[in-house]
Amino acid sequence: MSIEQKLQKNYSLQTSNTLGFSAFAEYFLAVRSEAELVAAIDYAQQNDLAVRVLGGGSNVLMAPQIDGLVIRIDIMGKKVLHEGVANRALATEVVDIVVGGGENWHETVEWSVAQSLSGMETMALIPGRVGAAPVQNIGAYGQEMKDIVFKVRAYQLETGRFVELFNDDCGFAYRDSVFKQSPGQFIITEVVLRLSCHQDESIRYAALQSYFRDQGISQPDIKQIFNAVCAVRRSKLPDPELLGNAGSFFKNPVITQTQFDQLKLQWPGLVAYPENKGFMKLAAGWLIDQCDWKGKRVGHVGVYEKQALVLVHFGGGDRTELLALASDIQASVLATFSVELEMEPQLFPFV
Repeated sequence: MSIEQKLQKNYSLQTSNTLGFSAFAEYFLAVRSEAELVAAIDYAQQNDLAVRVLGGGSNVLMAPQIDGLVIRIDIMGKKVLHEGVANRALATEVVDIVVGGGENWHETVEWSVAQSLSGMETMALIPGRVGAAPVQNIGAYGQEMKDIVFKVRAYQLETGRFVELFNDDCGFAYRDSVFKQSPGQFIITEVVLRLSCHQDESIRYAALQSYFRDQGISQPDIKQIFNAVCAVRRSKLPDPELLGNAGSFFKNPVITQTQFDQLKLQWPGLVAYPENKGFMKLAAGWLIDQCDWKGKRVGHVGVYEKQALVLVHFGGGDRTELLALASDIQASVLATFSVELEMEPQLFPFV
C-alpha cells in the first residue's frame, strides 16, 4: 500500500493529546518503520505539505486545525544492547537498552524495573512516548533523561539523513534540549539508554520518604521505589483518561541563592531544593498555591484541586482558554514573588 493510500484526511487528534482539546489534522499517518518515515516525508515534500511530528501528545497545546501532514512515530521495540559494560566513572556496571521511539514511556520504565535496572524508576507514570522524552529532558524525583541517555537516533529534516547524537550533543538542560530548541527538525526514532545494575540508594524527596516511613521500609529496592512513585503520583495527579491535563504545566523556576534568601525572609515556608552551586529551584506549585489558584475553575479550564502545578481541561474548551489562565497565573506569581514562571507544554504545531 502506498503512502497516499495510508493517509487519513481530516483526522481527529482529540484522543491524541492528553488535554483532550478538539483538533483536526489535514493529513495523518502513523509510521511503524524508518523506511515508512522517509517515504512519508518524501511524499509530503513532493506535495508541498508541512511535516508535523507528534509523539504521545502529553506535552502539547494543540491548535484546532493543523495543516500539512501530522506524523506519529509508532516505531516499537525494546531490547538489551550490551550487558555488563564497565563504567569506571560510576564504579559500577551498566546495561545499554535500545528502545523504539514509539514505545510508551511508563511501560518502558516498568520493563526496566522488571530487568532490575536502575536509572529511570522514579520517572514512572510520566505520560508520553520514548521518542519525546529526550526533547523535554523529562525528569522526576531526582532522575532525568540527561543522566541515562547514551545516544539518540533521529531523522534530520534539514539534511534528509539519519543522525546519531550522543549525550553531549543533545544540549540537555532543565526541561530543555537541542531537540526542543530546534522544533520539528529532529524526528527521534530510537533511543539508547544506559542504566545501572545497582540502584542509587538515596531518597531525597519528602513525599517518597514519607511513603516509605508509612510502609515501614528503610532500604527500598528498585521495585519498591517504582511502586512508591506510582502511588504518590496517582494520589496527586489526575488521570488524563478522566480529566484532561498535560502534567506539570510550569517549570520549577531556578533563582540565585541571594534571591532565595530574600524571599525566605518574607515567606518562611518557601519550598525549594538546591540546584547548581549558588542556585535554588523553587516549587512552582507552592508559589501558585500561595496565590490562591489551587482548585479554581475558569470556564472550561482550571487548576487541579490536589496539585496547583497542574492545569486541567474539563471539556469543551481550547488552548486559548488555557493560555489565558496560564497568563493570569504567571502574572500573579510575578506580582507576589518577583519570579517568572515558564510553561512546559509546547504549542502544536511547533512551526
